[in-house]
Amino acid sequence: ALSLYLQAFTSFKFNEYPLRDVRMEGLVLCPANYVPLSPISFLERAATVYGDKTSIVYGSYVRFSWKDTFARCLKLASALVQLKIFPGDVVVALAPNVPALYELHFGVPMAGAVLCALNTRLDASTLALTLEQLNAKLIFVDYQFNDVALKALDLLSLKSVKPPHLVGIPECDKSTSSMDCKNISCDLDYNGLLEMGRDDFTIIRPNKECDPISVNYTSGSTGKPKGVIYSHRAAYLNSLAEIFRFDMRQMPVFLWTVDMFRCNGWCLTWAMAALGATNICLRNVSAEVIFDSISLHKVTHFCGPPAILNTIANAPAGNQNPLPFNVNVIIAGPFPYSEILTKVEGLGFNVYHGYGMTEALGPAIVRPWKPELDSTFENEQEKIRNREGLHNLLLEGVDVKDPNTMKSVPYDGKTIGEVMFRSNILMSGYLKNSQVTQEAFRGGWYHTGDLGVRHQNGYIQMKDR
Repeated sequence: ALSLYLQAFTSFKFNEYPLRDVRMEGLVLCPANYVPLSPISFLERAATVYGDKTSIVYGSYVRFSWKDTFARCLKLASALVQLKIFPGDVVVALAPNVPALYELHFGVPMAGAVLCALNTRLDASTLALTLEQLNAKLIFVDYQFNDVALKALDLLSLKSVKPPHLVGIPECDKSTSSMDCKNISCDLDYNGLLEMGRDDFTIIRPNKECDPISVNYTSGSTGKPKGVIYSHRAAYLNSLAEIFRFDMRQMPVFLWTVDMFRCNGWCLTWAMAALGATNICLRNVSAEVIFDSISLHKVTHFCGPPAILNTIANAPAGNQNPLPFNVNVIIAGPFPYSEILTKVEGLGFNVYHGYGMTEALGPAIVRPWKPELDSTFENEQEKIRNREGLHNLLLEGVDVKDPNTMKSVPYDGKTIGEVMFRSNILMSGYLKNSQVTQEAFRGGWYHTGDLGVRHQNGYIQMKDR
């Protein structure tokens, strides 16, 4: 399905935007100076540069180093190839933020395949329809979602659609009393799959950096959920952009409070390998887990929807002690109440607010919230809203345009237009929906569908989503 889509995508009307072919004597493009961009390289480097450093922590007993993670992902890729997963095939995952899902973000593309991490809140009928559209050959299912997955596969069989093979993901934290793999009705379990793999496997790299690496589904809040295709190139570049946007340094400690199925964890799954970070994987998120993880693991960053700030602000009094060091928390969604922001900041959290969407690989615009001493809560909140739309390093164009004429609106803070992006860190298109893809990219800009105004200082203020 993705191969057919890519054929359609390559016939997209790029001739409307001609590129200059510059020739210069001595210019050579060869394997020595051109390698297709792919976040796979981040993991290879991490295994060498940060080899003995901790890569993944989960529960009380699971600890992996970057050498371990690379070896596990290599075996995973090898096993997928043995299961007749070919380049371009879709591999689905239905799991919370457990180590296996993190490893799938590297192991699947290392086999040349395309990862689709699905929302764990899908019901059986929606899951079945999604699997049918993806034409998935394999689905990895955490034990927690075994029942809904089996119901979805039964629904596919009733429609005479060949269901994907199921690989069960058992609980790997021995400190819990949860189900083990024997309780999972599956063709194969994750640990057995790793044992199949070879540690001398040769990674299948993308032939072109615009080859697909993943498919992520929109929330469906503005219509039927759409499959959004990401390329290796966009994922690579956006991973680097996240490092700049979130003010990350070498070897941070990242707490996985944002779902990895959301835009591949906002591409932070791959960015963490680039930095040699420690990933604190979580099955469930609560205020107690957040504060305990900060204390135990010295967490530096975590992300999520605005509700996560409410979780922190409303934590039991015993947890609400000022942090011994500042922790960066990035939220994306409606701007939270200033009282909540002030309370969270008073505990030692630096809050960043983001605006984005699945098509932009997550938050496209992120900026810090910094209250000023001489402003009221209401005035500060309004000032922050007016700063929406600050360019980040790899977002080449942000504008508010009349969608009919494609002309920029005046910088008067009054004239409403559509917010549009132009960037190398956007989707490649919608799965099996070329018409909607062309409309989204009409005029050489990505049309967000969101309304805003542009202020005299150039910043965008959102008016409606």
